[in-house]
Amino acid sequence: MIVKILLLLAGVGLVAFFLSNRRKARAKAGVKMGFVVFLLGGLYAVIRPDDLTWLANQIGIGRGTDLLLYILIMAFAFVTVSTYVRFREQDLRYARLARAVALQNAVRPGESMPGASPFSAAPASAPDTGTENVRPSDGQPGS
Repeated sequence: MIVKILLLLAGVGLVAFFLSNRRKARAKAGVKMGFVVFLLGGLYAVIRPDDLTWLANQIGIGRGTDLLLYILIMAFAFVTVSTYVRFREQDLRYARLARAVALQNAVRPGESMPGASPFSAAPASAPDTGTENVRPSDGQPGS
């Protein structure tokens, strides 16, 4: 029961940490350090699996593999939240860029495009009525 509470608190803490510190340099360094610690812990668990089982028993989990599974679930949640936040920020940057380009290249009604000659504009065509390609004899579209 205590492990469930700790895992839930860790998940909430990861989300809160990542949402509040996503742009700070310390957060980026913390993520890198956490990743290195995670890798070293994984290597240690591979080398000495009995220690992982002992640690799992100390915190109330039956097997070391279950503890490893819980840790991997938390790591996956962290990566998922991280990816979501990064893509959301990237989408916002693209939207701001598109707005800036649109405003920079905006043309007022009645003005011509900058750099366009008056002779390069295509002549206005008649509206499409859908009857240009129909044979008068049978009403079927022609080729």
